[in-house]
Amino acid sequence: MSETTETPQTIRERKGREPIAALTAYDFPMAKLLDAAGVPLVLVGDSLGMVVLGYPDTTHVTLEEMEHHVRAVARAKPRGLVVADLPYRTYETPEQALTSAQRLVTAGAEGVKAEGGRAILPQVEAIGSAGIPFLGHLGMLPQSVLEEGCYKIKGRDEVQREAMLADAQALGQAGAFAVVLELVDAPVAKEITAAIGIPTIGIGSGAACDGQILVTTDLLGTSPDFIPKHIRPEELLRDRMIGMLRSWHDSLRSPIE
Repeated sequence: MSETTETPQTIRERKGREPIAALTAYDFPMAKLLDAAGVPLVLVGDSLGMVVLGYPDTTHVTLEEMEHHVRAVARAKPRGLVVADLPYRTYETPEQALTSAQRLVTAGAEGVKAEGGRAILPQVEAIGSAGIPFLGHLGMLPQSVLEEGCYKIKGRDEVQREAMLADAQALGQAGAFAVVLELVDAPVAKEITAAIGIPTIGIGSGAACDGQILVTTDLLGTSPDFIPKHIRPEELLRDRMIGMLRSWHDSLRSPIE
């Protein structure tokens, strides 16, 4: 990556020209590592609820917790664009969405992400009207896991396919600079990517998207309990880390000379 700081426009201009790499960061050291690796889009995701805070899902994450982690990432001053998730039930009205987005921007975010399409267009428009860049999120919506009961592939029936295509087009028209497609049936993700003028960033949605986003601890193999099947880390670094910790621990038991 060049020394140029990324913006929503530079991310958008990658569509059809250069794959977009996006990874999550929840703290200062990881943000520094992603910057050193040249990652152009850094997401402070509400996935931190499970990865860092030990919650069972993302619905427990508060706006105050998101602000805390955004501040930590922003202190690293990464050249990648820092986008933060609006947590569960913090964007139920346009007014609430704008207030929540402004708080994350004050904490250091350069854009915000929220889950949903046409159902949240008034919120998206309120955020955009205030000059805050918006990243969409369609397909499997983790904040809806309590209602749906599980994580599953979206778009396998015609109703879902048509709805997602319409949602993606609506988000683009409302000013979103890109849209995340999570666990979307690969042919449908490919169709959406070809149909809209903004980049699609896939996670578990096939290789045809304009970019890919992963939870960094999944990619590194350090997630403590579960790594999704669409991710195959080169190595489970957690095993090596446990070995290093055990080695140090065992060294303390050695007789003192």
